[in-house]
Amino acid sequence: MIDLRPIAYVIGLLIAALGAFMLFPLVLDLAHGDDHWRAFFRSSVICFVAGGAMALASVNSTSRVMTLQQIFLLTTGVWVALPAFGALPLILGAPGLSVTDALFESVSGMTTTGTTVIEGLDAMPKGANLWRGILQWLGGLGIVVVAMLFLPVLKVGGMQYFKSEGFDTLGKVLPRAIDISSALIQVYIWLTVACAVTYFALGMSGFEAVVHALTTVSTGGFSTSDKSFGLFQGGAEYAAVIFMLLGSLPFIRFIQLAQGSLRPLYADAQVRAYLRWNFYAVAAIVLYEFLTHQMAVEPLIRETAFNVVSTFSGTGYASVDLSSWGPFPFVILIAVGLIGGCTSSTGCSVKVFRYLILFEAIRVQIRRLHNPSSVNRLRYSGGPVGQDVVDSVIVFFTLFILTFGLLAVALGLTGLEFKTAVTASWTSVANVGPVFGPEVGPTGAVHGFPESAKWLMMAGMLVGRLELMSVYVLFMRRFWRE
Repeated sequence: MIDLRPIAYVIGLLIAALGAFMLFPLVLDLAHGDDHWRAFFRSSVICFVAGGAMALASVNSTSRVMTLQQIFLLTTGVWVALPAFGALPLILGAPGLSVTDALFESVSGMTTTGTTVIEGLDAMPKGANLWRGILQWLGGLGIVVVAMLFLPVLKVGGMQYFKSEGFDTLGKVLPRAIDISSALIQVYIWLTVACAVTYFALGMSGFEAVVHALTTVSTGGFSTSDKSFGLFQGGAEYAAVIFMLLGSLPFIRFIQLAQGSLRPLYADAQVRAYLRWNFYAVAAIVLYEFLTHQMAVEPLIRETAFNVVSTFSGTGYASVDLSSWGPFPFVILIAVGLIGGCTSSTGCSVKVFRYLILFEAIRVQIRRLHNPSSVNRLRYSGGPVGQDVVDSVIVFFTLFILTFGLLAVALGLTGLEFKTAVTASWTSVANVGPVFGPEVGPTGAVHGFPESAKWLMMAGMLVGRLELMSVYVLFMRRFWRE
């Protein structure tokens, strides 16, 4: 029987901490004389009471080292419990969403997907928009911690390759995990501050700069306006490109950079590939649009770079109507959304690392077919890759494709049109953000979707954000026996 007390203790503390973060939008609404602060006050009290009670009831188990089963449960439990409590202010106050819609918005925020059910963002209380940004910022921070500390230990999707760069969360090395988490938080905060200051210097209001900094560095994509980044065309788009790229690079490299070591960042194969592939995608669309529409060069490059990087990183901002770009750019956007950012970043989807491993495995197999007697060792970034890593990556790709396809079919059965169902599955499992199709509102909101479709999308967001296997393993009978 699995001891749930250590899991309840950690989740309880995190729920209480979530209640503390609700004080920021509470103070903001109070400062603006908006009665919406009462919703945050009630929600904060609920979080403090519920989270504190869970932690106190389980405090006698804190001295025990967590097993792998407990870590699997904790990883999924956090991403289920926190969005549930994070939805409270959206139910108790503006915009007064239903339970389904509020939970959808909260899950989309915490998983940094960025799909929204809300129309009329410009008229919402500032506290509500700030809270949406905070949800994404916390979700981005949380997923980096999980990717650096937990997934390598759990050997999810080939992440065991990075075990030496992260820190084992089991046994005596836990203090090292605390050290790396502290360094990570510092880097994350400094990136957010730098982004907010840059946005403010480029013309955003202080409020807009803060919220968009929270959702840029986390590659989340929530905005304070129905027009998304369409309100901030110009220099702010270039700044967003830089910070979206930074948010989707491995955070372990920033920690090493802060310690005075530049070489690991430059030498990282996935960093070089990610930047190169972004360049290729932007160049292809710029060339296509220039030849077919004869657009002015600077706006074309700026808009293309912004929207491609936004999709590639999984941020999900939009500064133009992407559906008007034509079939070729649309296919490229879908493709880059299925690639995503780097491991140990806030980026989403499959991740560049896994594609590099897949391509190298294919290359090795082709060489073996050509010369069966030759010795071809699969290598990544100059180092050998174990067969267990390759197997895990192949399993991940298989599960990803199956999940994407089955979710698209299920969404189609709810009544959504084919294009809507496919892109809704794409944006959910890959945590990208935008959805395309006739059922999508003029602002990109999906409030008109059937409730069953929203619940299916929420499941897709959670499974995709937690790298599939860490969730699917909970449904195996053997997991609960051992």
